Amino acid sequence: MKYLISELANKCGVNKETIRYYERFGLIPEPTRTNTGYRTYQDVTVNRIQFIKRMQDLGFSLSEIDKLLGVVDKDDERCIDMYDFVIQKIDEVQKKIRDLKKIEQMLNNLKECCPVEKTLHECPIIETLMGENKKTE
Repeated sequence: MKYLISELANKCGVNKETIRYYERFGLIPEPTRTNTGYRTYQDVTVNRIQFIKRMQDLGFSLSEIDKLLGVVDKDDERCIDMYDFVIQKIDEVQKKIRDLKKIEQMLNNLKECCPVEKTLHECPIIETLMGENKKTE
């Protein structure tokens, strides 16, 4: 089946500019054009855009997705390349989780500085943060 850009956008749940951007970025192949210059897309492009969106949902950047698509497009050793890519992404996600847990602990520590009376002019959280800045200067 062939789709015009607006039909493709609707089918994939993206806007037309996203499709044009994916074309410029090289994530999807350039479409064929009708005699009047309209872009027409194949079902394979629908699948590719759906793959891109799923990878974005998993936290992959467009640059990473471009590399992944390079793996997808290869005929040999696709599985090991994809496995290595996923392992690397797991490591990145685990690092982000550790960093977020540190931030959560710091925020909990700041919250504990707060007295029961919260209408004070001198806020212990601000004072603590301002003191932290003075130590790093």
